[in-house]
Amino acid sequence: MRDTSPLRIHGCYSENDLDVKHLLKRGALLVAANWQTVVIQFVAETTFQVLLAVPIIGAAILVAVLLGTDLADLLQGSLREMFTTIASALLSEPVALVAFIAAFSVVLLGGSVLMFVVKGGTVEVLAAASVDAHGIEHHPLTLDLLKHSSRFTLQRFTEGCARLCRPYITLGFALTAVYALSIAGYLAFVAYGYRAAEGRAVIIGWTVIATLAAALLVVWFTVMNVLYLLVQIAMAVEHVGVVDGMRATSRFIRAELRELFVVFLVVAGLVAAATLASALAWSGVGLIAFVPLVGLAVFPLQIAALLLRGFVFEYLGLTALGAYLTLYQGYAARRSDAVQSTTVRAAMQHPA
Repeated sequence: MRDTSPLRIHGCYSENDLDVKHLLKRGALLVAANWQTVVIQFVAETTFQVLLAVPIIGAAILVAVLLGTDLADLLQGSLREMFTTIASALLSEPVALVAFIAAFSVVLLGGSVLMFVVKGGTVEVLAAASVDAHGIEHHPLTLDLLKHSSRFTLQRFTEGCARLCRPYITLGFALTAVYALSIAGYLAFVAYGYRAAEGRAVIIGWTVIATLAAALLVVWFTVMNVLYLLVQIAMAVEHVGVVDGMRATSRFIRAELRELFVVFLVVAGLVAAATLASALAWSGVGLIAFVPLVGLAVFPLQIAALLLRGFVFEYLGLTALGAYLTLYQGYAARRSDAVQSTTVRAAMQHPA
């Protein structure tokens, strides 16, 4: 068994090393050394998306057969847009609508549990790698360095899944409930506003307000995702449940607010840049489809682009996880040292 106590973690890096540059570099190197976690996260995410597509495609075929709707129109856009389109088409068939929502909910529940469990193994592996990666961010990048920092084993991953399974599932469903309540509140706010608005000018003004509310909802979801990730880290490092993990996260945020905020801004910028680059590349690939003969190469190019995009975004997400994990371990180490120093001084002042 490896010693994962805060004292050993503290020996991996000094407090002065915990700047944003070193945090992100350390997180990126930890993920690169344990690249299997990226692959597993990508496979789990893809499996989740495929599972969600099954009831949607089935319901789309049902709608096309019963109502005569064009199947291509039903399967346009993202999964969320497809769900909305199919649900709207099934409003005239309540039984079919209830069956579709029930089937989608079952798949959503099972896929969510899969994602929660897999995340536990990922956090366990990266936490073990961070403990043993002594100053990895200060050394030149070599293949031997990455091999030395690799701590992925199937046993460790599965043990992490088993250990964090229950608290992560509880936390995940709590986040899902927050999402549902937030969306319901937003829809109620918009619907009430449009009903109360009278006159063209008022409706236009309310449309602007509704747009701003949607932007605030996106910001709220982003903040909740970051808090969700930090609570996951706290539960994994401290070996505590959901409630104690939230309390530990609250103390951690108060102690490291500046560093957390800067890391969040940098990662958000990287994700935005990657999203823009992905959109430009996708539009370029789409233009090839209009070229005779050459357009036949669009499909494999699209598959390659989707795979590359998926791996890049998974890598960026786990890099942020590694950075937050390093920051939390440093915070836990300093807190443990302070507690031990206080205990020693108290013992010296009041000897038995």
